[in-house]
Amino acid sequence: MKDVKIPTSRSYREFLIESLNNPERSAAYIEAVLQLEEESPDPELLRAMLKDVIEAQINTNNLSESTKQLHEKLDRILTESNASEIYFFVELLNKLGFQLAILPKKTET
Repeated sequence: MKDVKIPTSRSYREFLIESLNNPERSAAYIEAVLQLEEESPDPELLRAMLKDVIEAQINTNNLSESTKQLHEKLDRILTESNASEIYFFVELLNKLGFQLAILPKKTET
């Protein structure tokens, strides 16, 4: 009998990155993480979310070099500050009765 190779399932990470190629899904992912962070801030989760979205954009060749540089700079800032500025901003908006909404930019066709 021949050796039969059974296909293995894709990893969750592969599925996530592929699904984030869709701008609406990326926006929903970012918004979900930011809302979750309001109750239980986790700088590593915030940084991981940004990395996931960036990776998806890289995979679609939809990311400029300047955007990559901005991400690297923001990642350093978030690491150094423990993302406290973002958490304070989200908390202030919440106290004022607002919430952040993340939407994909409308592209002109």
